[in-house]
Order: sequence, then structure tokens, then C-alpha cells
Amino acid sequence: MISSIGDLTKAAGGKITLQSIVPIEMMMLLGVYRFCIKNAAYDSFKRRTEYNWKSQERIGAEPAMQFVGDGEDTIDLAGTIYPHFKGGLRQVPLMRAEASLGKPLFLISGNGTAFGRWCIVEVSETNTYFMPDGTARKIEFSLSLKRYGENQREGTAGIVQKIVKAL
Repeated sequence: MISSIGDLTKAAGGKITLQSIVPIEMMMLLGVYRFCIKNAAYDSFKRRTEYNWKSQERIGAEPAMQFVGDGEDTIDLAGTIYPHFKGGLRQVPLMRAEASLGKPLFLISGNGTAFGRWCIVEVSETNTYFMPDGTARKIEFSLSLKRYGENQREGTAGIVQKIVKAL
């Protein structure tokens, strides 16, 4: 009997991917917003992870650094939309609508990598090459995300949580 995705994966010989479960071509899924070639395809993915180290003064020796925990994790996505070619003019307003929900959103790549929950902290756009009615022919967008920051779990669950975060 199949009762989980793990059972389904085993039954299929270990060949279950996000694409085989959700047959939609996509680069990334953020909440319900889908980045793909047919709408807002990003052409730049930048991730920055900080780690907190504090200086500890010592008597008779130079200060030593002490690791006090993970810092902020940030992802910046940037791309270009040609609204008359693919996706239409609603792509950036949809990103803003997703951000205005004020909730952390699951981020999953098209190859099935689950990044956890993230918050949209900034959406920006630049419109160029206008039609006579003022409609942009080219929209460059950027989206800044910060990791939501899950509470640390205790024991084995905490170890598994750190391993999943590292993947």
C-alpha cells in the first residue's frame, strides 16, 4: 500500500521527481507563484548566507572568535519579462500580491530541491521600450527573499532539520 511520497518513490523505482508529480515546466515555485520560461523566467539567482561570529576578549591573549549561530540567508532573483511574448503584464503585480500576503512561502526549485520557507522582502521592476499607449515591452524585475527562520528542534529532529537545511 502506498501511503507516502517515499512509498510512491520506492514503487516507481526511485524515479519520482517534482516534475513527474506536478507536470508543469518550472524553474522555481514560491508559494503559488511559478517562475518558468512561459512567464517570469529569472536569469540570475544569487544566494548569500551569513554566519554569526562574536569576538571574545581574553586576558593576556588576543581576542578569540566564537560561533554563536547562523545568520541571515538571502536569495535575490532577477530576470526579464517580455509581456507581449510570454506571460503578460500581470507577472510583477502577482509577485507583489504574493508578497503582500505577509506570510512565509515555501520555495521549491524545478528539480525538486526544497529550500524551506522564505519571506519576500522586496519586489522591484524597471519598465522600458514603451508602446504608444505607455505599455512596457520589456520589464526587468528583481525579488529579494529572506529565510523565515524556523525554530530549532531538539535531539534527532534538530539534526535532521540541519541536514535538510544544508541540502
